[in-house]
Amino acid sequence: MNIFSLIKEDLAQPKLKDPAYNGFCDVIFNYPGTWAVANHRIAHALWNKGFKCLARIIAGISNALTRVDLHPAAQLGRRVFIDHATGVVIGETAIIGDDCLIYQGVTLGGVSLEKTKRHPTLREGVVVGAGAKILGNITIGKGCKIGANAVVTKPMDDFCTAVGNPARIISKCDAPLNKLPDIEKKLFLYLLQRLNKLENGLCGLGAKTERTELEKEFENFLKSLEKE
Repeated sequence: MNIFSLIKEDLAQPKLKDPAYNGFCDVIFNYPGTWAVANHRIAHALWNKGFKCLARIIAGISNALTRVDLHPAAQLGRRVFIDHATGVVIGETAIIGDDCLIYQGVTLGGVSLEKTKRHPTLREGVVVGAGAKILGNITIGKGCKIGANAVVTKPMDDFCTAVGNPARIISKCDAPLNKLPDIEKKLFLYLLQRLNKLENGLCGLGAKTERTELEKEFENFLKSLEKE
């Protein structure tokens, strides 16, 4: 596709992917991520043709207007949608596949100072929740979902779901993004239950010995730590 066809396709994404969409006026004033992607198409084309200074200028102006720091060398596929967009950072060697959905505060960052491929690759259909950080030259498989504020430093196979810091895979199937569990909350509840049992035991009331579902989840969590 030529650049104008790509931009036309980009401008259509809010209507297709955001239930809050209320007409093209919204696209003009309320979807900075869409404009960041459209501006990137131009900057990226100039970068590839050797006009790197001009590409960086366009990227800088786009950053000021959209609050998306998107390096002109990064490779974006078709129908990439950055929703809300504020605070998104996408590094120079990042690669984003078709139909990816990225929310605000996401970072696709590097962990190396070497001038090599040092940023993540997202394959087709990846969804990255708000505030998530994906770091290093790793590949996130097709259709993966990454929960809000997760920190991902290891590759993920296709159709996996990861949450937490550091991120851990909780599902190897296509789980809905709105059904991701809050691991920290569950572990906190587990610790409260254990504390209550200990207090009852000290008071002579006796602690129950049955294994609860939360205990099983805690054991699974400990096993995942041992794999690090």
